[in-house]
Amino acid sequence: MPEINLRYLSGLDVDALDLTCDEILVSIEASLAAQGRKETVVEPRMHLVADKAFRGHFNVLRGYIAPLEVAGIKVVSDYIDNWERGLPSEMGLVNLFDAQTGTPRAVVDATAITEMRTGAVTAIGAKYLAPSKPRVLGHIGARGTAYWNVRLLDHLFDFEEIRVHSRRPESRNAFGERLSQDLGKPVVVTEDWQSCLEGADILVEASRLDAAQPLFKTSWIKPGALVVPYGTISTVEDDITDIMTKIVVDDWGQCLIGPFGCLRRHIDGGKVTQESIHGELGQICAGLLPGRENDDETILLWHRGLSTSDIALAYAMIEKAERLGIGHTLPYA
Repeated sequence: MPEINLRYLSGLDVDALDLTCDEILVSIEASLAAQGRKETVVEPRMHLVADKAFRGHFNVLRGYIAPLEVAGIKVVSDYIDNWERGLPSEMGLVNLFDAQTGTPRAVVDATAITEMRTGAVTAIGAKYLAPSKPRVLGHIGARGTAYWNVRLLDHLFDFEEIRVHSRRPESRNAFGERLSQDLGKPVVVTEDWQSCLEGADILVEASRLDAAQPLFKTSWIKPGALVVPYGTISTVEDDITDIMTKIVVDDWGQCLIGPFGCLRRHIDGGKVTQESIHGELGQICAGLLPGRENDDETILLWHRGLSTSDIALAYAMIEKAERLGIGHTLPYA
């Protein structure tokens, strides 16, 4: 058997790559467009709850991107109380394989990948679905993905006002300070959900609740806004879908799986169906469906996370790491 080596990228290696906003966005948009053209395989995600006493679970995501000739699997944890131990709530690994031979190619730390790719899908969604000149961003949540939501959205739109809120004052204050420093502009830290979200042009909800609560009021959404609620536990009211001109998802099959997500009960109750949604974001990125067609449309984007986003970003990292000589080579055979 020929010599086979793996490229391993640790969290420190991923940091050293220093991916730019544009590198992240280009990678994710290309993977979404490939999905829209049916050049990907997105297998249903799987959940593992090891022990309910630990207040966390694992997600297993599997997929294939034909243009890259790469398949991959990501295993990522999601543990609510990790902040008390100084740990990220989400940690994991992405494994990449040559899709033609099944040869292992790489193992990449998935913590930053999960954060970046989630923020990138939010931003790419807004690229196609936001009003033409969004001035105000309201963002709920300060967990890892939140940073990249705000950073990548502001990279695209350069907001006049950014508002953020999360449950714990120390968390939201630190989040606001970090964003203000990195973006070079003031960030408003609010004391409650309403003052954060009401009247914003783009409303993002990435909260971490223990149980469903209708904290996100439909009445706060102004006509023409883009709403992106993707917290694990639903915070929206039943009537949120009634005011939407369009509902866009990242993958309809993923929307049908598992107990989590903002529209879980809307789908389970038949209020949102494959026939009632506008379509998938990948179809829009591929030019097969229109995105926003006028500034009067009020649009909801629900993304649950795609294995292909993880694979595409891990692939981009490996390509850059090989060019720059970053990471470690591990013998496989």
